[in-house]
Amino acid sequence: MVDSVALMNYEGDVRKVLEEGIERIGGLGVLRSPLIIKPNICTRVDKTGFAVTHVEVVEALVKLVLKEDESLSIKIVESDSESKFADEAFEKFGYGRLEEKMRSLGFDVSLVNLSGSPTVSVNLKGRYFKNPKLPDIIVRPGYFVSLAVAKTHPLTFVTGTLKNLFGLLPRKDQSFYHAHINDVIVDLNRLVRPDLCIVDARVGLEGWEGPRTRRINMFIVGRKPVSVDATMARVMGFKPEKIHHLATAEKYELGTVNPKVLGMSLKSAKVKFTPPRDLSPNALLP
Repeated sequence: MVDSVALMNYEGDVRKVLEEGIERIGGLGVLRSPLIIKPNICTRVDKTGFAVTHVEVVEALVKLVLKEDESLSIKIVESDSESKFADEAFEKFGYGRLEEKMRSLGFDVSLVNLSGSPTVSVNLKGRYFKNPKLPDIIVRPGYFVSLAVAKTHPLTFVTGTLKNLFGLLPRKDQSFYHAHINDVIVDLNRLVRPDLCIVDARVGLEGWEGPRTRRINMFIVGRKPVSVDATMARVMGFKPEKIHHLATAEKYELGTVNPKVLGMSLKSAKVKFTPPRDLSPNALLP
């Protein structure tokens, strides 16, 4: 059965567009605690205002899942990286205020810096990782959401819900993994296997932090990261079957580069992006 992705036009109401997109793909499925949300918080200084997952999108999603089950334990996670400390970035982008607000209402919503979390050994014979030590909270998630933004990237050509999981790695010098980034991304998604994948494509970036922005005005919602990111790539005018980490991840039942697209048509949503500069020779397949 071909995986389906909802391509939704944004008309000013984040909660409504998420709710309608999730409904198009058949609902949230079985929610379990801990429900982990991984936004893309890649920097402490967002010069364009669109490089980081907006907290309003995370808040809308939190309210939607709590509407289904108000007893859920929700963890919003990020790691330190060379461009930021997660705790500072949580405060900078309003996540601390969201945590305080939801907890004051009696809900179990908390922020987790994975760089300070306990680690456990994982039984994984991956393409890159061999029995790595990773934060325990991501090894046994109840339900996992990858909530990304639409961008190009010199190492991986595009960065969406698959690449977003790179931020689960707890070491601050994450460039340590850059030489093997495609295999690292695939291994992390095989380990976690997201239950819900969302790309906020209202405004996309050329480059992981810009500088150029392009208005797309869409949200992309699906269950499989390859399917969602392939749709994102096509909206940006690229061929997902040529993008190394997408094509590789497809082999591990993480979605398809040719999903069924529901909602808006790809043709009507397409906004031509410029390929990234200084592109890694491993970002695309021959």
